[in-house]
Amino acid sequence: MVHRLVVSYGRPDDPAAFDAHYRDTHTPLATSMPGLVRLATGSPQPLDPSQPVPYLVAELDFESEKEMGAAFNSAEGKAAADDIAEFATGGATMTHYQLNEVHASR
Repeated sequence: MVHRLVVSYGRPDDPAAFDAHYRDTHTPLATSMPGLVRLATGSPQPLDPSQPVPYLVAELDFESEKEMGAAFNSAEGKAAADDIAEFATGGATMTHYQLNEVHASR
C-alpha cells in the first residue's frame, strides 16, 4: 500500500522566485528523503473558475505511514520541512492518507 502526503501551496508573493527555489533547492531536498518512492507536482486548474485553487500541489508517496514518519524525522526530512518557510510565502497545507486504488471498469 502507498501512503501519500499532499502539499498544497498558496499563491506566492513572487511566483518566479517560488518556482526557482522549488525547482533548484526544495526539490533536491525533498527527493533526498529516505523512503520516498515518488514525488509528483502540478499546477491545478479549476473546473469552476469561481473556486480558488492552490498555486502548486506536490504529492509525495511512501511505502507506509511509518516510512513517511521516519522520512520526516530524518535530517533530510527536517531540512526539507524547514525549507518551506524560505519560499512558501502563500502558505502550505499538508494532508496525508493511505492510498486506496479503485480501477474503472471498461
